[in-house]
Amino acid sequence: MDTLHLLFNAITVIFIATTMFAAGLGATLPELRAVLANPPLLLLALAANLVVVPLLGWGVAALFGLAGAPLTALVLVASSPGGPLGAKLGMVQKGDVVAGAAMQVLLAAVGSVTFGPTAGGILKAAEGGGSISLDVAALVRTVAILQLVPFAVGLVLRHYASPTARSWHPVAVKVSNVTFLIMLAGMLLGSWHDIVALLGSRTLLAGFVLAIAAFVVGTALAAGSRARRTTMGSIAAVRNAGPALAAVGISFGNEPAVLGALAAVLLSGLAAAIPIAAMLSRRRIGGPA
Repeated sequence: MDTLHLLFNAITVIFIATTMFAAGLGATLPELRAVLANPPLLLLALAANLVVVPLLGWGVAALFGLAGAPLTALVLVASSPGGPLGAKLGMVQKGDVVAGAAMQVLLAAVGSVTFGPTAGGILKAAEGGGSISLDVAALVRTVAILQLVPFAVGLVLRHYASPTARSWHPVAVKVSNVTFLIMLAGMLLGSWHDIVALLGSRTLLAGFVLAIAAFVVGTALAAGSRARRTTMGSIAAVRNAGPALAAVGISFGNEPAVLGALAAVLLSGLAAAIPIAAMLSRRRIGGPA
């Protein structure tokens, strides 16, 4: 089991790094500057992911009457923006990949700082848990190594060695696609016992509803073309599992009930977000991205 766990972690690292590297290879500096110099886009995305979606998590938990471990898991996931799968779904839906990758990295970096206070405050208000204590510096460092650095390397290659970047881009996308499928299968196989145990509960449905609601909010609170807005929707729908898993280990002692509920929320969220991206992709085939 330890070997399988290490293998899964290695594949996850490869997926995150190659996804961001591919996004950088497909971007240009003028395109990136245009995204980061767009105050309405930045402010709306920050508000949607750092404020509205965490509150949505609390609201969905209340709507389904969740308490204990399921409530904790839903709040942790909702409070953790910037999941690397968001950038991948931007590619899947043929959306605005440059804006999606840039926003995902920004949200992951900012979210690593805001996650603890946000999740802790909501859990305390909902009487579903205690305070969250996390190593913020370690989270920021992880985001920088796995997401920011590969994106920056790909961007530099595209700017200074465009022919090389163009030849490497299809390979990086293929590696990202293959590792994404392997990682998804690993999540399903590794947590199916916990998910089966929760089939009779409302946890899976709550995670599904949260992802759809987050996509709607992320799309509505965005500026720009339809492709850019729906990409922001996918970014909002896919949350960052890293801080949530760290919180379970640090603040809840890797309690099996919380881990199982967390896996159920994350996977049910993907079950909502992936078909949305696939549907948007089919609509855009033959048309502008």
